[in-house]
Amino acid sequence: MAAAGGGGSRADNGYGGQQGRRRKGPGALATGYLVIYNVVMTAGWLVIAVGLVRAYLAKGSYHSLYYSIEKPLKFFQTGALLEILHCAFGIVPSSVVLTAFQVMSRVFLTWAVTHSVKEVQTEDSVLLFVVAWTITEIIRYSFYTFSLLNHLPYLIKWARYTLFIVLYPMGVSGELLTIYAALPFVRQSGLYSISLPNKYNFSFDYYTFLILVMISYIPIFPQLYFHMLHQRRKVLSHTEEHKKSE
Repeated sequence: MAAAGGGGSRADNGYGGQQGRRRKGPGALATGYLVIYNVVMTAGWLVIAVGLVRAYLAKGSYHSLYYSIEKPLKFFQTGALLEILHCAFGIVPSSVVLTAFQVMSRVFLTWAVTHSVKEVQTEDSVLLFVVAWTITEIIRYSFYTFSLLNHLPYLIKWARYTLFIVLYPMGVSGELLTIYAALPFVRQSGLYSISLPNKYNFSFDYYTFLILVMISYIPIFPQLYFHMLHQRRKVLSHTEEHKKSE
């Protein structure tokens, strides 16, 4: 489930890229709303970035920086759920299922793992995925904003289709290590697990579920990573060709 999180580049969601330009864009009202949404989300993730830097400078250590940005991280990562509605209502021409999968994976890690298992909040792996997410989202929402305004700087386009090469493995590593660190505490506490007998005759083992989530990274991560590499070659090569033609 969380395999689509990472620090990788999420689908363009119809905002930019070659495919986005060939499609009819959203109306004026929807465009205005989307610009505001993406500006707010860019600002939110910038707040998280500044919070991390300030906490690091104040403490002189990168350990336990999660507590300095816990509230804005939860707020703005949960705010990404609106992207599912954007697709569902058709103001963004992207797959509802794919967008929901990608957004929910991060929301799951934010709330069902990091928030719910307090013991992992001091793990360095949390900082690993938080930094990857933060850089990725600042670039992504900036990309969407400028694309909607039809003034996309090449630097932002380049960053969106290049930095994932490092950020995606970095984010996925942090996610996997955090889930792994949570396993013994989940097993000990029985968190979110339902045991038999009960009146619904239903059982659920959250510990096993988390293991299955970790296993799901094996087939999903390489597919998404190589897909993004393909997108990078296509988008950036198209940009270079356009520059030469001018």
